[in-house]
Amino acid sequence: MAKILKIYPENPQENLINEVVTVLKNGGLIIYPSDTVYALGCNIFDTKAMEKLAHIKKVKLDKAQFSIICNDLSHLSHFTKPIDTAVFRFLKSKIPGPFTFILEANKSLPLAYKGNKTVGIRVPEHNIPQLIVEKLGHPIASTSIKDDDEVLEYSTDPELIAEKYDHLVDLVIDSGYGDNIASTVVDLTSGEPEIIRQGKGEI
Repeated sequence: MAKILKIYPENPQENLINEVVTVLKNGGLIIYPSDTVYALGCNIFDTKAMEKLAHIKKVKLDKAQFSIICNDLSHLSHFTKPIDTAVFRFLKSKIPGPFTFILEANKSLPLAYKGNKTVGIRVPEHNIPQLIVEKLGHPIASTSIKDDDEVLEYSTDPELIAEKYDHLVDLVIDSGYGDNIASTVVDLTSGEPEIIRQGKGEI
């Protein structure tokens, strides 16, 4: 059964964030809030955890397109090819925020991402994922939680999410109701911003 932790972005308790980080370090899966929708996350360097994440999403790991959640732009060089000044300035003007940026991947990607030519980078404007990444010391892999409901595409109630994923994840962070609009996906591989999916973020 998944443990539920109530953590609020206005005043996240350090001991609770540390508990989340311990779960990630031990290969566990978490459900966490963001500035858009609730999402599933795991340790980016733990291939078994990444396989579990892919299994939940019903995709093969080598076909999965999991975003990389960072807390600032300092991780870019670890995962992406060098970017020019204009692209960097553009990113800086939009981060943190409700965007996923597609960039060219480099060869230093974690094992589970090997073979990916591009990678989605996200820096949410939300204290909780930012603190988790900061305390963990590196980014996490992430994917949005979709809903089976035809009207509401994304689940917003953390209690219902916890019920549904109870035996699939190790920990659920209840941070109150989430949003039901996903991030805006922007492709920057050509050097010019191209919107792939219009979401919450406005360009």
